[in-house]
Amino acid sequence: MSDVAIVGGGPAGLMAAEVLSAAGRSVTVYDRMPSLGRKFLMAGRGGLNLTHSEDLDAFIGRYGSRSETLAPWIEAFSPIDLIVWAEGLGQETFIGSSGRVFPKALKASPLLRAWLARLAGRGVEFRLRQEWTGWNVDGDLTFKSGETVRAKATILALGGASWPKLGSDGAWTALLPQVAPLAPANCGFQVAWSEVFRDRFAGTPLKALALGFGGRTVRGEIMLTASGIEGGGVYALSSALREAIAASGPAKLEIDLRPDVSTGRLQAKLAASGLGQSQANVLRKAGLNAAEIGLLREAGHVPKEPASLARRIKSVPVQLIAPQPLDRAISTAGGVTFASLDADLMLRERPGVFVAGEMLDWEAPTGGYLLQACFATGVAAAKGVLKRLS
Repeated sequence: MSDVAIVGGGPAGLMAAEVLSAAGRSVTVYDRMPSLGRKFLMAGRGGLNLTHSEDLDAFIGRYGSRSETLAPWIEAFSPIDLIVWAEGLGQETFIGSSGRVFPKALKASPLLRAWLARLAGRGVEFRLRQEWTGWNVDGDLTFKSGETVRAKATILALGGASWPKLGSDGAWTALLPQVAPLAPANCGFQVAWSEVFRDRFAGTPLKALALGFGGRTVRGEIMLTASGIEGGGVYALSSALREAIAASGPAKLEIDLRPDVSTGRLQAKLAASGLGQSQANVLRKAGLNAAEIGLLREAGHVPKEPASLARRIKSVPVQLIAPQPLDRAISTAGGVTFASLDADLMLRERPGVFVAGEMLDWEAPTGGYLLQACFATGVAAAKGVLKRLS
């Protein structure tokens, strides 16, 4: 029997195994998939944004309403600690122009291979194709294979419910008390495009935009899809948009197609190119591409008068009907509530069972904040286990 059973072989679970095995505890990691870290590897396809280099107070503020709750754990395993850890596995890092931190390899596989090799060298056992199904009457962990496991302590690090084909499907919500409903985070939204617009522009990116909602404006890009919009600019506002739609129905996103050009300057350019020209030609001469012109038309009647047209280009309303489904989201909001846990991330109703990672009730934007909190809560849960076992 291992001292600690960890259910879930993603970043949080493996980081917990790292801390526990370094402290001399015997650890077994159970995962329902045939290999470990599948979502971690998927994140590596975008370069593996490990964390962010900004000031720590600003960094913690990115967690919104959960900033105060997560702060002690992120301070205890900070972005600097994460960088030192990665470089200790032979993966040198660099800071990109946006302040994001990446491994120089720009992928996850070298880091994961080195990490798993170190864990195996410390005696960590990996049990794959083991789907957790709860506890039996004796309090032992049960698995779909029929195996039962008794350990001195358990860490659950089962992830959220985004990208379920990679192993985390949220089925655990039925097995635990006090779970806030799971919802898509860092997600796209559905828009009722016209058939003509959808057929012509689905798959088209629009770059260098400013997007506004609820008094907040972000710079970024979007991707037009057959069912709506996705992309970094939308993801940054997705929490507020999702909550607004849940409370009041469809929400209006404002898109500035030319954030670096003032309304007055744009008006002058439109007026100068408008003599004897069709509206389409005027817009093209003002620098708008076909997809941007189409987006203007999707928003309703396009004014011809230069001042009104300039204002429309600077604030194109797009009505968002609903978030895209959870299985298409980058991450998950909701999860095990912090009220059901003690300060060491142990379930109050199940002493000896700790929770870490994305299955906790927090969310964050992309930019390194997601992985940082998964790693940090994995460290915190492991420290909670060591405290309990000591």
